[in-house]
Amino acid sequence: MKDLTLVIMAAGMGSRFGGLKQIEPIGPSGEIIADYSVYDAIKAGFKKVIFIIRKEHLDYFEKNITAKFADKIKVEFAFQELDMIPSGITLPAGREKMLGTGHALYCAQHLIDGDFVLINSDDFYGFDSYRIAAEFFKENQEDYLTVNYPFEVTASPNGTVKRGVVFTDAAGYVVDNIECVISEENGKITADAIFMDKKFTITEDQPVTVNFFGFRKNFFDLLNAEFNTFIHSDIGLKDEFLLPEIIRQGIKKDQIKMLAKTSNSRWLGVTYKEDVPELKKNIKELIKKGEYPVELWEKHE
Repeated sequence: MKDLTLVIMAAGMGSRFGGLKQIEPIGPSGEIIADYSVYDAIKAGFKKVIFIIRKEHLDYFEKNITAKFADKIKVEFAFQELDMIPSGITLPAGREKMLGTGHALYCAQHLIDGDFVLINSDDFYGFDSYRIAAEFFKENQEDYLTVNYPFEVTASPNGTVKRGVVFTDAAGYVVDNIECVISEENGKITADAIFMDKKFTITEDQPVTVNFFGFRKNFFDLLNAEFNTFIHSDIGLKDEFLLPEIIRQGIKKDQIKMLAKTSNSRWLGVTYKEDVPELKKNIKELIKKGEYPVELWEKHE
């Protein structure tokens, strides 16, 4: 196994949040969620972290975020921009929205040389998820990985959420991963599929994905082929190239096998601005339990 790389997607602006939620301080010493992700990854044995960001945010990230741990893990940056597409392709006039999570990874592939884990910058996954991933790549040489959580752990009291509803076979391999908008009303949890005309109910303990995926480098063969199809299609102002759907199609076509694991860690996320106070409260509880220090990184003079 080559050294494990953590890839953090941090280029989205977070429209429902109303700002750049990737840099919202949530720890007692001003830590952002990504600080905890990197801390847990280092503890699990990861050797490199790649941040996928907008070029305009590079200076801020280098000075205020990665400088705190650059002596503890190799740090690199990839840039996701709308112009990072094949030559000869023109996006529709007025397009401002990024092209999605699949495009984010497409923009970082030149920095990845082995097994890697891809995560969101605005999700707190907990140490157990990184431990699961590190052990998986030590023991398994071929399959892909998704680390999931029961839906009730990932729900927001402040509105609907987008999650991939995961279905597995008896051996724990994913047979379907349906990206849905999930809402709760009158004790009923409804999953409304995004890419198909399908609506169904789920239980609180239904496993869902929150973009914690373990990949092999050969995933880029599939990714690039799918992106080539997407980018040459009739793209509108908001169409996105999304990883969960790419993975789903790869599984359906028997191009990849993905093992599903469930994390025992507490998942915490920020979808809405109103989620921040609860997130800060939960971080304090984890610190009180001794799972994290009050200050993650030593101050550099």
